[in-house]
Order: sequence, then structure tokens, then C-alpha cells
Amino acid sequence: MGERTDHADILETLAERLGEHQVFGDPVQQGDTTLLPVASIRVGGGRRGRRDDDGRGIGVISRPVGAFSISPDGQVAWHPAVNVNRIVWGGQLALAAALIALAIAFRRKR
Repeated sequence: MGERTDHADILETLAERLGEHQVFGDPVQQGDTTLLPVASIRVGGGRRGRRDDDGRGIGVISRPVGAFSISPDGQVAWHPAVNVNRIVWGGQLALAAALIALAIAFRRKR
């Protein structure tokens, strides 16, 4: 039972330090290690029109940012989530910028 209390204390400390825009999932037990998923949340709202108009809305965006792993001896490690789509998009933007720069350089030489 003491081990569960230690993990609860660690989880509480992590929650206090991360801030209000982080949301924790339910802890998952994987062998002797406890995994704690973390997501980033953004909430926004708006209103349009006059006061008697019902043009209101709210939006919520959440994305996984990683997970903490807590080993039986109390060691905590952070494992960031990898967004492959964002990596591919970055590569495509870099390639497009390089091709545009190359086209401009060849055009000026003529």
C-alpha cells in the first residue's frame, strides 16, 4: 500500500507543477511501471451579433503531448508524443522553400 501512496504523491506533485492547460488521463499500469498520459487543452469561445442574437460558440482543441512513466523505485521519466504528420509537413515546407530559393537564384543568373 505504501507504493500506491508514493505514486499518488508523485502524480499530485506533477499536476501542481505543470499548470492549468495540461490534462492528465487515467494512470495505466504496464508491468511494474505506471504510465500517466498528458494532453494539452485549448478552449476558446466567441460571440457575434447583437445581444439578442444567439451567435455564440465554444471550441475545444486537445492534443497528446506525451506521458510520464513512474517506475517502482519512484523514478519519473517524460516520454514526449511524436506527431509524424507535423514532421512530414515540416519537411515539405523546407523542400518547398529550398525549391523556391533555387528557382529565384537561377532566374537572377539569366
